[in-house]
Amino acid sequence: MAKKCIFILGGARSGKSGFAQELAGKLDDKVLFVATGEPLDEEMKARIEQHQKDRPQSWRTLEIPSNLGRQIEKHVGDAKVVLIDCLTLLVSNLLGGEPDYAKAESRLAAEIDGLIACTRKVNAHFIIVSNEVGLGIVPENKTARIYRDLLGKANQLLAQRADEVYYMVAGIPVKIK
Repeated sequence: MAKKCIFILGGARSGKSGFAQELAGKLDDKVLFVATGEPLDEEMKARIEQHQKDRPQSWRTLEIPSNLGRQIEKHVGDAKVVLIDCLTLLVSNLLGGEPDYAKAESRLAAEIDGLIACTRKVNAHFIIVSNEVGLGIVPENKTARIYRDLLGKANQLLAQRADEVYYMVAGIPVKIK
């Protein structure tokens, strides 16, 4: 089977991660799970711990907040599937505090270019998970607007690159590409 890039979008708690894990398990049992979340507070630590319990023990995990493409190339080993969960937190990691839009956009473009290059270079299937945050009201603060705009751009770039795109609605995957 030729390697595929699968992009999964949806709202919070829409079933994205569960669907991504199910797909990964069907593709191969040699999975590299790439986690972008950082345990910056107790609530996030608890979420990360729960996600770790939900994954098969045989999967290798790479916890990295940025430079995904380069780190995946370095650590992919014999993995036949790379599952990245999630792009949403990656973009948040790149923004930091009150960002300058042009600088944040430049950092994000370099990150996404590196990730796309990695999906082409590495001989494995890629499953990338992200939130769709553009369906709500316009955020009232500048940082939230910049975040929404940059995540939207990143989602577009990866959806264009992907062989398959799914949108999760209430736990149901809807194939859109």
